[in-house]
Amino acid sequence: QVQLVESGGGLVQAGGSLRLSCAASGRTFSSSAMGWFRQAPGKEREFVAAINWSGGVTYYANSVKGRFTISRDNAKNTVYLRMSNLKPGDTAVYYCAADLQCGASCFDAAVNYWGQGTQVTVSS
Repeated sequence: QVQLVESGGGLVQAGGSLRLSCAASGRTFSSSAMGWFRQAPGKEREFVAAINWSGGVTYYANSVKGRFTISRDNAKNTVYLRMSNLKPGDTAVYYCAADLQCGASCFDAAVNYWGQGTQVTVSS
């Protein structure tokens, strides 16, 4: 059974930083794209960032570009999201996604596996 377990969320002041981790178990994703999405209260889930199987290609939503960094460690079957200069608008539940089916890019990828989510709250 595939499981994606996120950690690292919490409460932080605006301008602060957090690092989210997502550890996968049940199968290896070393040949698959992985990513992060988020859902704010009253809004639809949205794409945040994605990374290809080798870590050599990354994609970011315009709203987080330059502030967030996605990375992965295939030996640990884990993907990370480093978030800096956080803003109140970044407040959301952040979901790990694995085995993204990307076309020309991963911005509108279909996702085969989801984590349960971790809350990130940024206070002003």
